[in-house]
Amino acid sequence: MEAAHPHLSGATPSVSGATLSVDSPQQMQELGRRLAKILRPGDLVMLTGELGAGKTTLTRGLGEGLGVRGAVTSPTFVIARVHPSLVGGPALVHVDAYRLGGGLDEMEDLDLDVSLPESVVVVEWGDGKVEELTDDRLHLLIHRVTGDTDDDRRTVVLRGIGARWAEEDLALF
Repeated sequence: MEAAHPHLSGATPSVSGATLSVDSPQQMQELGRRLAKILRPGDLVMLTGELGAGKTTLTRGLGEGLGVRGAVTSPTFVIARVHPSLVGGPALVHVDAYRLGGGLDEMEDLDLDVSLPESVVVVEWGDGKVEELTDDRLHLLIHRVTGDTDDDRRTVVLRGIGARWAEEDLALF
């Protein structure tokens, strides 16, 4: 596996982070638009959260912020969708790894390591499946707020892992 991913150093990555409250789907989409302003080609974004937590809504905002073509919808049945840029920026590669159980082996079939250098790759349900693609990644954990009568409330934990994210102040979001 190391030969396929020679850029991995094996060193303990640096971690930065922030915790946000999101009160509506519109705010989740706006969070995506704001995050898009700091994303650049080669960024891997992992989204974790239960069904209906807002992963695709956030990705829709990322797509709007990046200025990509096509409606960002859940790629569950096609597994991955590529949305080319309309503004000369990076493409958005949106992956739903929910049905993939084989870890990086199945993910390698998608050639994400080929797309990653020139795209922003967003992977829903990627825990334990895509971490080996790069030492640097932005991981968003989306939790429903329990015990609240408002079903739209979420807590979003942003964790920037690796040197790439050490330079970003995620607390600004």
